Amino acid sequence: MKYYIYIIRCSDNSLYTGITSDLNKRINQHFTKDKKCAKYTKSHNVVKLECVYICETKSLAAKLEYYLKTLKKFQKEEIICGKPLNKFFKEKIDCEKYKKLDISSIK
Repeated sequence: MKYYIYIIRCSDNSLYTGITSDLNKRINQHFTKDKKCAKYTKSHNVVKLECVYICETKSLAAKLEYYLKTLKKFQKEEIICGKPLNKFFKEKIDCEKYKKLDISSIK
């Protein structure tokens, strides 16, 4: 099974980070404010999927999600703009285990 770590932008320009094994379903939950969406996105209108990484295990996904959540907003913006993960996490996680997806190919 594959796991996805994603960053979405809300209408107030805030960023939300999450993990899932079914990216399309989870993103749809956030956009539609489904009863299973995150508490944060229930109160913030989601406007755009900004960034997605994929990895092989839930444990790896949880590690990246945790470390992304520790970043300041401007650092998350740098990742969205293409800065490599190892700029921020090379001492903490094996950045080679994560692949950034081209979000233009995601439905």
